[in-house]
Amino acid sequence: MSKSSPTTNSAIEVKDLRVQFEEHVVLEHVTFIVPEKSITAVIGPNGSGKTTLIRAILGLTKYNRGSVSLFGQPLDHVRKAIGYVPQRFEFDRQFPMTVREFMDLARHKHTKPSAITQAMRDVGLASSVLQQQLGTLSGGQLQRTLIAQAILNQPKLLILDEPSSGIDVVGEAAFFHMIDRLRNVHGTTIIIVSHDISFVATSVDHVICINQKLMCSGPPKRTLTKENLEHLFGSTNIYHHHSHKE
Repeated sequence: MSKSSPTTNSAIEVKDLRVQFEEHVVLEHVTFIVPEKSITAVIGPNGSGKTTLIRAILGLTKYNRGSVSLFGQPLDHVRKAIGYVPQRFEFDRQFPMTVREFMDLARHKHTKPSAITQAMRDVGLASSVLQQQLGTLSGGQLQRTLIAQAILNQPKLLILDEPSSGIDVVGEAAFFHMIDRLRNVHGTTIIIVSHDISFVATSVDHVICINQKLMCSGPPKRTLTKENLEHLFGSTNIYHHHSHKE
């Protein structure tokens, strides 16, 4: 992927964030900035608090201390400018709803109906899929449909929690092209929670390493060192070394 010009503006600013569920502290003293118009990856081991962090940024999980601002404003001021794909999407597969009807649920008034077809194309799905019942989609088709719905209104910020899970190879190629296009053509800031270190090393501008606390942040070349990965994951045997994007 090609990189955008460096920017000093922040899309997200998190300061001293703490999230605690009863006696269990999930996140503590987390402070970082997500550069505007960047593709930023959030990485960390299972149970490290990655999804909780995303949900706190989106206002879906309450935090006990700290602050979150998006484009220098509170969440409520920019909520409509955010697209989000959760890690899991539960629904009744027997419910009678076409893919088009599902997409239309998220369409803003200023977004033309034709944008639905374009969003499907952007994630590598044929327009004919719009006529299918949502419950008949394969896992990969459903995941791409969720991403299409998230980008339908051309969000200023797109947050994807492990978006490539369940996507086939053709879908992955379309996904990589889609996020590159969103950032470079539309100036979208993209945050991706990922376990794929190879993807992170070669395809993002900025990395946030989380394991209850902020372990490291910055460009992949600086953050994805053997020492940092060992500190973050506990063992470098889990991940192979990859060359980093310059």
